[in-house]
Amino acid sequence: MGTSYDIEAIDRLLPQTQCSQCGYPRCLEYAQALTQGEAGLNQCPPGGEVTIRSLAIVLGQAPRALNPDHGKHQPRTLAVIVEAECIGCTKCIQACPVDAIVGATKLMHTIIEDLCTGCELCLPPCPMDCITLLPYENKAGWHYSVWREYADEEVNRARTQTARRLERLQRKQAAGRENKKNSRLTSKNSNDIRAEITAAVQRTRQKTS
Repeated sequence: MGTSYDIEAIDRLLPQTQCSQCGYPRCLEYAQALTQGEAGLNQCPPGGEVTIRSLAIVLGQAPRALNPDHGKHQPRTLAVIVEAECIGCTKCIQACPVDAIVGATKLMHTIIEDLCTGCELCLPPCPMDCITLLPYENKAGWHYSVWREYADEEVNRARTQTARRLERLQRKQAAGRENKKNSRLTSKNSNDIRAEITAAVQRTRQKTS
């Protein structure tokens, strides 16, 4: 029988950038893959050596160099929208894993600095290339106990933001499925009504003929 690991404990060792560089859509999925032996402990570029060493201790494995197939560790950045060039397409909003971008269709978007994890997922979908990256600064005076660039408060908040976003998207999908179901029922009822009217007309004609 394989060793059992606590997924939440492993997830706490990840910086929660939700950048998907590890090959999984979210940090929690990467943590789950690690517990099941389906992923290597050296697939998190943002976490770098700090995360690799921490995971090695918990998983009882030897530390390894960061896998270059997943990128390289780089200084943290902050995404900023050049608002004058933004056309309000909402594609960056849809791509942001932590809901750090606000705006509406055809209206200017902006990035909430305190929520941005520097994941860079907002860059590829932007048709105007109006999102730039700036060096990250610890303006809020966050406390760093694990990583030099990801504070405890930020990591916990990113994890919470991601969970809330996922719940919201799931509710939206469920509502969409329910609306489709109701639409099909309405269409079926309308067809039944038309069939009943047609049958009634035919009966009337037969009586009067």
